[in-house]
Amino acid sequence: MIDDRNDSALVGTTVEWLENGQKRSALWRSENNAPAPKVINLIGDDISADVAYKRVSLGESLLWRGDFNNARQLLTAMTRRAEPRPRKPSSTPAEDFHLHRQDQARRARTLGMLLVELDQDYALNYGRAPEVALAATEVYGEAAGPSLLSLRELLSLIGAHEWRRKGVHIPALDASIEPHFGVFSPLRGEYVQLVADTPLPAGTTTAFDIGTGTGVLAAVLAKRGVAHVVATDKDPRAVACAEKNIEKLGLADRVDVRLTDIFPAGRASLVVCNPPWIPTKPTSGIEHAIYDPGNRMLRAFLDRLGKHLEPGGEAWLVISDLAELLGLATREDLLSAIDRAGLAVLGRSEVSPTHSRSRDTEDLFHAARSRESTSLWRLAPR
Repeated sequence: MIDDRNDSALVGTTVEWLENGQKRSALWRSENNAPAPKVINLIGDDISADVAYKRVSLGESLLWRGDFNNARQLLTAMTRRAEPRPRKPSSTPAEDFHLHRQDQARRARTLGMLLVELDQDYALNYGRAPEVALAATEVYGEAAGPSLLSLRELLSLIGAHEWRRKGVHIPALDASIEPHFGVFSPLRGEYVQLVADTPLPAGTTTAFDIGTGTGVLAAVLAKRGVAHVVATDKDPRAVACAEKNIEKLGLADRVDVRLTDIFPAGRASLVVCNPPWIPTKPTSGIEHAIYDPGNRMLRAFLDRLGKHLEPGGEAWLVISDLAELLGLATREDLLSAIDRAGLAVLGRSEVSPTHSRSRDTEDLFHAARSRESTSLWRLAPR
């Protein structure tokens, strides 16, 4: 086994370690903002999963030096060991949910300590390693020397690249959307279909799609005949993703994608928003599409909506009730926020989820997921 024990020195975003008696350094990369490792030790093919898991649990970062497939198998075995022990259900679903999130954070932190190195050209110099330069470039941009990252993150880069290459078919568009790394994929198609099926307000010529992500809802609105759609997002990756999808769909003359926080300047006759629906802290970039502490985006959207609607216009708020079913929010919370913003509910349509987790009886929150619905609330100023 290779096992050169040493302390790494954190120098900004660069880490250093000793290898074969020589000092090495590389750029630390973490899309989840994990701190750069303070201790880096080298391991090879003959380490056992029990030993590796014990060492990462004690705070060591282990830099792999061996066959790449063996590294993947090691991570799989460590993942099994990181599964939380069965516990009795808590007094409330909300408490179970918070404990589950704590377990997820602990597992991600621990398993993220198994590291791999990319060279100055984003190559993996390991036996049986895949070609990852394109996937890495899509996320990190052009290479700037060697870099270290967790194996889990590298595998997520590879997976995201495959999703981007294959695309996600959207029946409402009769076309595919290409999700980029870190941008929420429209796999939960029920919310897209709600926007596709709800009758447009009479005379709708302009629309805002707030928090556009991949641009899928903006594309649906344009396909339905809205002459001018402004799609906004505060994440540069989402903006780049939406722009690419809109161009690919041939809708660039009707959809304008902008980098901005919530609303663009001006008013529209229709405003659509599918905000994060669970009011708790996200732990990664992509989770911002699902988790939002205190429903800050939802509340800001509602509070500012009236200033961005044309006279006679309306807004479509598309949101899941899963947070309500988990005891993290109440329907009264939502209705009170709508009322405080000076808005009235014109109508509501809903649909049951079609994603696989809603049917998974082994899921910890199956009781809630099996009853979940996604609603489109039609709102207008009182």
